[in-house]
Amino acid sequence: MGWMRVISPGFLTTVQDLGRPGWTHLGISPSGAADTVALRLGNLLVGNPQNFPALEMTLLGGTFEFESNTLIALTGSDFEPTLDGMPLPMWQSKRVLRGQVLHCSMTKEGARCYLCVQGGIITEPFLGSFSTHLTTSLGGFKGRKLLAGDRLELRDVDVGDIEPKKINGTMVEYFYKKSSVFRVTAGPQYDLFDDQAIERFSNSIYLVSEDSNRMGLRLSGPPIKRHATRDIVTEGVSLGAVQVPPHGEPIILFVEHQTTGGYPKIANVISADLHLVGQLRPRDEVRFQFVGMDDALSLLSDLNARLVQAGQTA
Repeated sequence: MGWMRVISPGFLTTVQDLGRPGWTHLGISPSGAADTVALRLGNLLVGNPQNFPALEMTLLGGTFEFESNTLIALTGSDFEPTLDGMPLPMWQSKRVLRGQVLHCSMTKEGARCYLCVQGGIITEPFLGSFSTHLTTSLGGFKGRKLLAGDRLELRDVDVGDIEPKKINGTMVEYFYKKSSVFRVTAGPQYDLFDDQAIERFSNSIYLVSEDSNRMGLRLSGPPIKRHATRDIVTEGVSLGAVQVPPHGEPIILFVEHQTTGGYPKIANVISADLHLVGQLRPRDEVRFQFVGMDDALSLLSDLNARLVQAGQTA
Protein backbone atom coordinates (compact mmCIF):
# COMPACT_ATOMS: atom_id res chain seq x y z
CA MET A 1 0.00 0.00 0.00
CA GLY A 2 1.03 3.60 -0.58
CA TRP A 3 0.00 7.01 0.71
CA MET A 4 -0.86 10.53 -0.37
CA ARG A 5 -0.22 13.36 2.09
CA VAL A 6 -2.38 16.47 2.22
CA ILE A 7 -0.12 19.53 2.29
CA SER A 8 -3.01 21.95 1.80
CA PRO A 9 -6.63 20.78 1.52
CA GLY A 10 -8.07 23.70 -0.43
CA PHE A 11 -11.48 25.18 0.32
CA LEU A 12 -13.53 21.98 0.58
CA THR A 13 -12.02 18.64 -0.41
CA THR A 14 -13.77 15.36 0.39
CA VAL A 15 -13.68 11.70 -0.59
CA GLN A 16 -16.64 10.89 -2.87
CA ASP A 17 -17.88 8.01 -5.00
CA LEU A 18 -21.28 7.70 -6.72
CA GLY A 19 -23.12 7.81 -3.40
CA ARG A 20 -25.27 5.51 -1.27
CA PRO A 21 -28.81 5.33 -2.68
CA GLY A 22 -31.48 3.36 -0.85
CA TRP A 23 -31.15 4.78 2.67
CA THR A 24 -33.49 7.76 2.60
CA HIS A 25 -35.93 5.87 4.84
CA LEU A 26 -33.28 6.28 7.54
CA GLY A 27 -32.95 9.99 6.82
CA ILE A 28 -29.65 9.61 4.93
CA SER A 29 -29.53 11.15 1.46
CA PRO A 30 -27.27 9.56 -1.20
CA SER A 31 -24.43 12.13 -1.06
CA GLY A 32 -21.67 11.18 -3.52
CA ALA A 33 -19.98 13.24 -6.21
CA ALA A 34 -21.68 16.49 -7.15
CA ASP A 35 -20.55 15.91 -10.74
CA THR A 36 -20.90 12.19 -11.39
CA VAL A 37 -19.84 12.48 -15.04
CA ALA A 38 -16.43 13.91 -14.10
CA LEU A 39 -15.94 11.20 -11.48
CA ARG A 40 -16.93 8.40 -13.86
CA LEU A 41 -14.66 9.66 -16.64
CA GLY A 42 -11.75 10.18 -14.27
CA ASN A 43 -12.03 6.63 -13.04
CA LEU A 44 -12.16 5.34 -16.61
CA LEU A 45 -8.93 7.20 -17.36
CA VAL A 46 -7.03 5.45 -14.57
CA GLY A 47 -8.54 2.01 -15.15
CA ASN A 48 -10.93 1.97 -12.19
CA PRO A 49 -14.57 0.93 -12.00
CA GLN A 50 -16.66 4.07 -12.40
CA ASN A 51 -17.81 4.02 -8.74
CA PHE A 52 -14.34 4.07 -7.15
CA PRO A 53 -13.77 6.84 -4.56
CA ALA A 54 -11.81 9.96 -5.54
CA LEU A 55 -11.20 13.44 -4.20
CA GLU A 56 -13.73 16.17 -4.93
CA MET A 57 -12.27 19.69 -4.68
CA THR A 58 -14.55 22.74 -4.56
CA LEU A 59 -13.65 26.20 -5.92
CA LEU A 60 -10.08 26.11 -4.59
CA GLY A 61 -7.94 23.01 -4.97
CA GLY A 62 -5.41 21.43 -2.65
CA THR A 63 -1.75 20.43 -2.66
CA PHE A 64 -0.81 16.77 -2.28
CA GLU A 65 2.44 14.83 -2.02
CA PHE A 66 2.48 11.28 -3.35
CA GLU A 67 4.39 8.85 -1.18
CA SER A 68 4.07 6.04 -3.71
CA ASN A 69 3.94 5.54 -7.46
CA THR A 70 0.48 5.75 -9.01
CA LEU A 71 -1.61 6.88 -11.97
CA ILE A 72 -3.87 9.92 -11.65
CA ALA A 73 -6.36 11.91 -13.70
CA LEU A 74 -7.97 15.30 -13.08
CA THR A 75 -11.44 15.93 -14.48
CA GLY A 76 -14.27 18.42 -14.06
CA SER A 77 -13.43 22.10 -13.67
CA ASP A 78 -9.94 23.30 -14.60
CA PHE A 79 -8.10 24.15 -11.39
CA GLU A 80 -4.86 24.78 -13.33
CA PRO A 81 -3.05 21.76 -11.83
CA THR A 82 0.72 21.41 -11.78
CA LEU A 83 2.96 18.46 -10.96
CA ASP A 84 6.28 19.54 -9.45
CA GLY A 85 5.55 22.99 -10.84
CA MET A 86 4.89 21.85 -14.41
CA PRO A 87 1.41 22.27 -15.96
CA LEU A 88 -0.65 19.09 -15.87
CA PRO A 89 -3.33 18.59 -18.55
CA MET A 90 -6.93 17.95 -17.57
CA TRP A 91 -8.92 14.96 -18.84
CA GLN A 92 -5.97 12.60 -19.25
CA SER A 93 -4.12 10.15 -17.06
CA LYS A 94 -0.60 10.82 -15.83
CA ARG A 95 2.05 8.65 -14.20
CA VAL A 96 3.08 10.04 -10.80
CA LEU A 97 6.20 8.93 -8.96
CA ARG A 98 6.93 8.82 -5.27
CA GLY A 99 7.83 12.26 -3.90
CA GLN A 100 6.09 14.29 -6.59
CA VAL A 101 3.75 17.11 -5.55
CA LEU A 102 0.44 17.95 -7.18
CA HIS A 103 -0.89 21.49 -6.75
CA CYS A 104 -4.36 22.63 -7.79
CA SER A 105 -5.21 26.34 -7.84
CA MET A 106 -8.49 28.25 -7.99
CA THR A 107 -11.08 27.21 -10.54
CA LYS A 108 -11.02 28.91 -13.93
CA GLU A 109 -14.69 28.07 -14.47
CA GLY A 110 -17.15 25.72 -12.86
CA ALA A 111 -17.08 24.63 -9.24
CA ARG A 112 -15.54 21.18 -8.78
CA CYS A 113 -12.46 19.24 -9.84
CA TYR A 114 -11.92 15.51 -9.28
CA LEU A 115 -8.64 13.77 -8.54
CA CYS A 116 -8.91 10.09 -9.44
CA VAL A 117 -6.15 7.66 -8.47
CA GLN A 118 -5.67 4.16 -9.85
CA GLY A 119 -7.06 1.68 -7.35
CA GLY A 120 -9.08 4.39 -5.62
CA ILE A 121 -8.65 5.95 -2.20
CA ILE A 122 -8.86 3.40 0.59
CA THR A 123 -11.25 4.25 3.43
CA GLU A 124 -13.84 2.35 5.44
CA PRO A 125 -17.21 2.01 3.66
CA PHE A 126 -20.39 3.18 5.36
CA LEU A 127 -23.69 1.70 4.16
CA GLY A 128 -21.98 0.41 1.04
CA SER A 129 -20.35 3.69 -0.01
CA PHE A 130 -17.10 5.57 0.55
CA SER A 131 -18.68 8.99 0.00
CA THR A 132 -18.48 11.70 2.65
CA HIS A 133 -21.83 12.88 4.02
CA LEU A 134 -20.87 16.20 5.57
CA THR A 135 -24.22 16.98 7.21
CA THR A 136 -24.05 13.81 9.32
CA SER A 137 -20.22 13.46 9.53
CA LEU A 138 -20.42 9.93 8.13
CA GLY A 139 -18.40 8.09 5.49
CA GLY A 140 -15.38 9.19 3.51
CA PHE A 141 -12.26 10.12 5.44
CA LYS A 142 -13.33 10.37 9.10
CA GLY A 143 -16.68 11.82 8.01
CA ARG A 144 -15.21 15.23 7.26
CA LYS A 145 -13.41 17.40 4.74
CA LEU A 146 -9.67 16.91 4.42
CA LEU A 147 -7.25 18.87 6.59
CA ALA A 148 -3.55 19.65 6.24
CA GLY A 149 -1.49 16.70 7.44
CA ASP A 150 -4.04 14.02 6.58
CA ARG A 151 -2.61 10.92 4.90
CA LEU A 152 -4.80 8.96 2.50
CA GLU A 153 -4.08 5.31 1.82
CA LEU A 154 -3.55 4.30 -1.82
CA ARG A 155 -2.79 1.11 -3.63
CA ASP A 156 0.85 1.01 -4.71
CA VAL A 157 0.85 0.67 -8.50
CA ASP A 158 3.57 -0.33 -10.97
CA VAL A 159 3.18 2.53 -13.44
CA GLY A 160 6.11 1.60 -15.68
CA ASP A 161 4.11 -0.06 -18.47
CA ILE A 162 0.86 1.89 -18.17
CA GLU A 163 -0.15 3.82 -21.29
CA PRO A 164 -1.80 7.14 -20.35
CA LYS A 165 -5.31 7.76 -21.70
CA LYS A 166 -7.12 10.94 -22.75
CA ILE A 167 -10.74 11.99 -23.16
CA ASN A 168 -11.32 13.63 -26.55
CA GLY A 169 -12.01 17.37 -26.33
CA THR A 170 -15.15 17.04 -28.44
CA MET A 171 -16.48 14.48 -25.97
CA VAL A 172 -15.78 16.81 -23.04
CA GLU A 173 -17.66 19.58 -24.83
CA TYR A 174 -20.66 17.29 -25.23
CA PHE A 175 -20.84 16.63 -21.49
CA TYR A 176 -20.23 20.26 -20.51
CA LYS A 177 -22.39 22.38 -22.78
CA LYS A 178 -21.93 26.15 -22.47
CA SER A 179 -25.48 26.93 -21.41
CA SER A 180 -27.28 28.17 -18.32
CA VAL A 181 -30.46 26.27 -19.25
CA PHE A 182 -31.35 23.28 -17.07
CA ARG A 183 -33.99 20.90 -18.32
CA VAL A 184 -36.69 19.88 -15.86
CA THR A 185 -39.77 17.69 -15.69
CA ALA A 186 -42.96 18.71 -13.91
CA GLY A 187 -42.77 18.25 -10.15
CA PRO A 188 -45.35 16.56 -7.88
CA GLN A 189 -47.01 19.90 -7.02
CA TYR A 190 -46.83 21.40 -10.51
CA ASP A 191 -50.62 21.84 -10.48
CA LEU A 192 -50.42 24.19 -7.48
CA PHE A 193 -48.94 26.86 -9.78
CA ASP A 194 -50.99 28.75 -12.36
CA ASP A 195 -49.94 29.48 -15.94
CA GLN A 196 -48.46 32.84 -14.98
CA ALA A 197 -46.27 31.27 -12.30
CA ILE A 198 -45.12 28.49 -14.65
CA GLU A 199 -44.30 31.06 -17.33
CA ARG A 200 -42.31 33.17 -14.86
CA PHE A 201 -40.40 30.10 -13.68
CA SER A 202 -39.62 29.07 -17.27
CA ASN A 203 -38.66 32.50 -18.61
CA SER A 204 -36.74 34.04 -15.70
CA ILE A 205 -33.02 34.15 -15.06
CA TYR A 206 -31.96 33.17 -11.54
CA LEU A 207 -28.58 33.59 -9.85
CA VAL A 208 -27.00 30.98 -7.59
CA SER A 209 -26.84 32.40 -4.08
CA GLU A 210 -23.71 32.50 -1.94
CA ASP A 211 -25.80 30.55 0.57
CA SER A 212 -25.59 27.32 -1.45
CA ASN A 213 -23.86 24.03 -0.72
CA ARG A 214 -24.03 20.29 -1.35
CA MET A 215 -27.39 20.17 0.39
CA GLY A 216 -29.08 22.62 -1.96
CA LEU A 217 -28.64 25.58 -4.27
CA ARG A 218 -30.64 28.65 -3.34
CA LEU A 219 -31.57 30.83 -6.30
CA SER A 220 -32.27 34.54 -6.28
CA GLY A 221 -34.61 36.08 -8.84
CA PRO A 222 -38.29 36.63 -9.62
CA PRO A 223 -40.40 34.92 -6.93
CA ILE A 224 -42.84 32.18 -7.91
CA LYS A 225 -46.26 32.29 -6.29
CA ARG A 226 -48.63 29.34 -6.20
CA HIS A 227 -52.31 29.91 -6.81
CA ALA A 228 -53.44 27.26 -4.31
CA THR A 229 -52.76 28.11 -0.68
CA ARG A 230 -53.50 24.69 0.83
CA ASP A 231 -50.70 23.08 2.77
CA ILE A 232 -49.13 19.90 1.48
CA VAL A 233 -48.28 16.89 3.57
CA THR A 234 -44.57 16.49 4.28
CA GLU A 235 -43.28 13.86 1.90
CA GLY A 236 -40.10 12.37 0.53
CA VAL A 237 -38.02 14.55 -1.78
CA SER A 238 -35.65 13.59 -4.55
CA LEU A 239 -32.28 14.70 -5.86
CA GLY A 240 -32.77 17.64 -8.22
CA ALA A 241 -36.22 18.59 -6.92
CA VAL A 242 -36.94 22.32 -7.27
CA GLN A 243 -38.75 23.50 -4.15
CA VAL A 244 -40.62 26.78 -3.88
CA PRO A 245 -40.61 28.04 -0.27
CA PRO A 246 -42.97 30.81 0.96
CA HIS A 247 -40.68 33.63 -0.26
CA GLY A 248 -41.00 32.21 -3.79
CA GLU A 249 -37.33 31.93 -4.77
CA PRO A 250 -36.57 28.36 -5.91
CA ILE A 251 -34.17 25.93 -4.25
CA ILE A 252 -32.57 23.01 -6.14
CA LEU A 253 -32.16 20.10 -3.74
CA PHE A 254 -28.78 18.48 -4.22
CA VAL A 255 -26.69 15.47 -3.20
CA GLU A 256 -26.97 15.94 0.58
CA HIS A 257 -30.59 17.11 0.50
CA GLN A 258 -32.96 16.52 3.37
CA THR A 259 -34.97 13.37 2.76
CA THR A 260 -38.42 14.88 3.45
CA GLY A 261 -39.91 18.31 2.90
CA GLY A 262 -43.15 20.26 2.99
CA TYR A 263 -42.52 22.91 0.34
CA PRO A 264 -44.22 22.40 -3.03
CA LYS A 265 -41.97 21.09 -5.79
CA ILE A 266 -42.64 22.77 -9.11
CA ALA A 267 -40.09 20.77 -11.10
CA ASN A 268 -37.20 18.31 -11.00
CA VAL A 269 -33.90 18.70 -12.85
CA ILE A 270 -33.49 15.75 -15.23
CA SER A 271 -30.80 13.18 -14.45
CA ALA A 272 -28.86 14.03 -17.62
CA ASP A 273 -28.29 17.59 -16.33
CA LEU A 274 -27.55 16.91 -12.66
CA HIS A 275 -23.78 16.82 -13.20
CA LEU A 276 -24.02 20.39 -14.54
CA VAL A 277 -25.75 21.47 -11.33
CA GLY A 278 -22.65 20.19 -9.55
CA GLN A 279 -20.52 22.70 -11.46
CA LEU A 280 -22.59 25.78 -10.56
CA ARG A 281 -20.83 28.54 -8.62
CA PRO A 282 -22.30 31.47 -6.68
CA ARG A 283 -23.62 34.17 -9.06
CA ASP A 284 -23.89 31.74 -11.98
CA GLU A 285 -27.05 32.15 -14.04
CA VAL A 286 -29.74 29.46 -14.09
CA ARG A 287 -32.75 29.12 -16.38
CA PHE A 288 -35.25 26.29 -16.61
CA GLN A 289 -36.83 24.51 -19.57
CA PHE A 290 -39.60 21.94 -19.16
CA VAL A 291 -39.30 18.66 -21.10
CA GLY A 292 -41.45 15.54 -21.11
CA MET A 293 -40.55 12.35 -19.28
CA ASP A 294 -39.85 10.50 -22.54
CA ASP A 295 -37.37 13.21 -23.53
CA ALA A 296 -35.73 13.06 -20.09
CA LEU A 297 -35.25 9.29 -20.36
CA SER A 298 -33.91 9.58 -23.91
CA LEU A 299 -31.39 12.23 -22.86
CA LEU A 300 -30.21 10.08 -19.95
CA SER A 301 -29.84 7.07 -22.25
CA ASP A 302 -27.77 9.17 -24.65
CA LEU A 303 -25.57 10.44 -21.80
CA ASN A 304 -24.84 6.90 -20.63
CA ALA A 305 -24.09 5.78 -24.19
CA ARG A 306 -21.62 8.66 -24.58
CA LEU A 307 -19.92 7.67 -21.32
CA VAL A 308 -19.46 4.13 -22.65
CA GLN A 309 -18.09 5.57 -25.89
CA ALA A 310 -15.71 7.84 -24.00
CA GLY A 311 -14.34 4.84 -22.10
CA GLN A 312 -13.86 2.84 -25.28
CA THR A 313 -12.07 5.61 -27.18
CA ALA A 314 -9.89 6.98 -24.36
